[in-house]
Formats: sequence, C-alpha cells, structure tokens
Amino acid sequence: MPTTKETLDNIRANGYDIDFGTVFNNAFENYKKIALNAGLAVLLMSILVCVGIGLLVVSVIGVAISTESLAQFKVENLSILWLVAYIFCAIIFGALMSPINAGLIKMAHFASVGEEFSVGTAFDYYRNEYFKEIVMATVVITFFSSVLSIGLQWVGFQWLGIIMSISISILTFLTIPLIIFGNLKAMEAIEGSILVVSKQFLILFALIIVAAIFSCLGFFGFCIGIFFTIPIIYAMYYAIYSAVIGNQTTTPETVSSFTE
Repeated sequence: MPTTKETLDNIRANGYDIDFGTVFNNAFENYKKIALNAGLAVLLMSILVCVGIGLLVVSVIGVAISTESLAQFKVENLSILWLVAYIFCAIIFGALMSPINAGLIKMAHFASVGEEFSVGTAFDYYRNEYFKEIVMATVVITFFSSVLSIGLQWVGFQWLGIIMSISISILTFLTIPLIIFGNLKAMEAIEGSILVVSKQFLILFALIIVAAIFSCLGFFGFCIGIFFTIPIIYAMYYAIYSAVIGNQTTTPETVSSFTE
C-alpha cells in the first residue's frame, strides 16, 4: 500500500478524479451514524465556549460593554493595538478548538470502518500524540488567514478579506485529516492539503458548500438543531479525504493511537 507521501507525490504528478455524487452519498450516510454523538459534543463545546467568553468579557473588558457597541463593531475601526489583540485572540481560539475538529473527523472515521465511538471521542486529541501538530498547523493557518483577511478589511477591502479567508479555509481543510490519518507533520499536512484541494478546487468547494448549506438547515429546528447538522461538515471532510487519499494510508501506529 502506498504511504500518504507517495499518494501525494502521485497526485502532484498525475492529479486525481473524484465523483461528486459518490462522495456526497458517503458523507451523508456517515453523517447519519455520527449525528447524535457529534451533535452532543458540538453542543457541549458551544456551552463551554459561551461560558468562557462570557467570563472573559466580564473580567477583562468589563460589564460596561453594550449591545450597541457590539453591533457597531467593525475591523476597520480598530487601532493597531486592538487589531493585534484581535488576531491573537483568533489564533488562540482556533488552536483551542482544533482538537475538537480532529475528534469529530476521527468520529466519522470510526463510523466509516464500523468501530465504536462516543461523545468523548470528540475530545480525544486533547491528550493525543498528535495534539502538538494539530495545534501548530492551526496556529500557522489562522495566523496567515487572520493577518491577510483582517488586514484587507482594515484597509477597506471588506469583501476581498472575506473571500481570502474562505479561500484559505477551503485550501487547508484536509490538513487535520492528513495529520491524524496520514501521520504528517504540520507543515507537510498544510502543503499536502493545498496540493490536493488545488487539483480539484471547484468540485471540493461545491461539496463543502453543499455540506455547509445542509448544516444551516438546523436553524429551522428551533435553532438548537444546528448543533446536530453541523457534523455533516466533518463527515464531508472525512469522505473527501477517504476518496482522495484512502483509508489504507492510516498507519498501524495511527490506528493504535485511536484506541488508547
């Protein structure tokens, strides 16, 4: 079986084919298996994040902050100092959340191969050997994405900044799967993700957009349904990774780490 690096080298040289319908069907079938557990994990993490942000706002910024000031918040109105603080907070938040993203993708993997998983699976990478690489990759991606997109918004190019942020997110969405399944280092995984996505950008972009639209349908379920539709995005990430790289790239060492 080819290693992940050999597969990426082959993609670099020859490209690859991917079928929209097959990948979407695989993602949707996998989503149905993880929806409840992954949804509960997302709900739990959202509650913890809201409590944490609330405490931070009260303790650091103060209770004097008003709804009106939040509504008027614009990147272009920030000073250099606040802009740096804003980017720093975005990096820290992304780094803290990245192991959850890895755990939800791992959950999709377990569902695909018929292994048992639970809500706790989503939190496995906070104590896993891949934690450092996951966080490092997220810090690098978030830094460049934030500096570029927020910088463009700060100088008045609002929509260009948003487009650049979305583009970077799309190009790097396979980074975490390449780390936890392909056993790549952070920078290797980022490079590999950009390579894979750039070869079939339009199809992969369409798949993620469809998954994102589906996830938004949860708002119609008294809003709380969004927590149980968001997991389709992670099921899609795994379905794409599996279709392009394949399950055979998961090394024995990686598999053993799943079951620790």
